[in-house]
Amino acid sequence: MSKSKTVVVALGGNSFIADESHQSVPDQYRAAEKACAEIVQLLRDPALRLVVTHGNGPQVGFILRRSELAAPALHQVPLDSCVADTQGALGYQLELALRNEMRRHGVSRPPAALVTLVAVDRDDPAFKNPTKPIGSFMTKEKAEEHRAKDGWDVVEDAGRGWRRVVASPQPKAILDLEAVQRLLEAGFVVVAAGGGGIAVVEDETGSLAGASAVVDKDLASSLLARQLGAQMLVITTGVEKVALDFGKPTQRALDTMTLVEARRYMAEGHFKPGSMLPKVEACVAFLEGGGREAVITDPGHMAAAIEGRAGTRVVA
Repeated sequence: MSKSKTVVVALGGNSFIADESHQSVPDQYRAAEKACAEIVQLLRDPALRLVVTHGNGPQVGFILRRSELAAPALHQVPLDSCVADTQGALGYQLELALRNEMRRHGVSRPPAALVTLVAVDRDDPAFKNPTKPIGSFMTKEKAEEHRAKDGWDVVEDAGRGWRRVVASPQPKAILDLEAVQRLLEAGFVVVAAGGGGIAVVEDETGSLAGASAVVDKDLASSLLARQLGAQMLVITTGVEKVALDFGKPTQRALDTMTLVEARRYMAEGHFKPGSMLPKVEACVAFLEGGGREAVITDPGHMAAAIEGRAGTRVVA
């Protein structure tokens, strides 16, 4: 590439948790190493400016579970602090893995992990209708105890027990956008907006406060990519390509998908909420906001997907 090209890569939760039997911190780091080995392939192009975002759902759940087990001896950890904690820990793992992979491949591009705040609207309807399950399963009695004592919203989850649910409002602005831009201009590979960013709201005076909410990682990554003027958004997940009729005998993988087709497939219910739907929504929003192309694939095909040899490409 002769001209600079900005790419935002959004790593899914499977980039840290390979399976249920490999969830320890060392296991998570080894999984991150695999993703970073792919990312480093992209950095051979000196004109490419790269931002890496990531999910944090399992890790937030781990923190909340530890907090529950430690009660009442220790205080509960607020949700915004959980997101901040995971941004620091996972950002550290990604930066460490990137540095090691860059050294192995002779790539000289300094990485930097940035704790990132994301503004949400305090009047977002999601705050009145919390739907995002987090944390561990509980008995009905324990759930009611948390409802009364801690003000949690709790729901019964498909016969498996009770869980806390929180708001998942739409991201409105990446508050650390300027820091990301300056780091990119200085040649850094930037890790930002981990877990969708730390959700914050503004009061009447303009003061900010943490919100008891989680922002969808893919939607926040799409917003960040648009605000950066990125040319490409890459979203990784557990499958190489987006499929229609997923899990059915008629399942078929897609190499490309236009905006018109993506909107139609969403309307027809091909993509599940909390799974592929927000990824496709993020790609649509990115292209509608001026992005050139978006790709959905698994971490192992990341480099090939950017070159057009794998994954599902979403185009205008």
